[in-house]
Amino acid sequence: MDITDADRIKQRQIAFDPLHPDSDQAATAAKFLTDVDGVLHARPTTPLLLEVRYDLLKVTQEEIEDALRELGMHLDGALLVRLRRAMHYYMEETQRANWGCRRGEHNCTKKIFAKRYEVLEHGCRDQRPEHWRRYL
Repeated sequence: MDITDADRIKQRQIAFDPLHPDSDQAATAAKFLTDVDGVLHARPTTPLLLEVRYDLLKVTQEEIEDALRELGMHLDGALLVRLRRAMHYYMEETQRANWGCRRGEHNCTKKIFAKRYEVLEHGCRDQRPEHWRRYL
């Protein structure tokens, strides 16, 4: 199971609610997200629209948006935006589950490489039965 960069790296747009005291929420969020592990790029395209590129093995859109909400930012609540957001959450969670990352596990890269190592033929396996390995 090879994970390509195209599958791992996601680019999303996060829209903010215009009825917030901070008129430039996107720039404020970009400043915060530059220090977050897994976020590769955060750039405000407009005062209310943030473009984010991130590594799905380290962080998800849901985690990013939850962190922004905790900072007091208001995300856009329009119906189409919420539907798109829910679809992204579902797709990312499904991809991570297929790669062996369960919900709530952060930075599961090591686990994926360990699982891949188990599957590969490499000659570093003990050929003895399990009960013999425990006996000797």
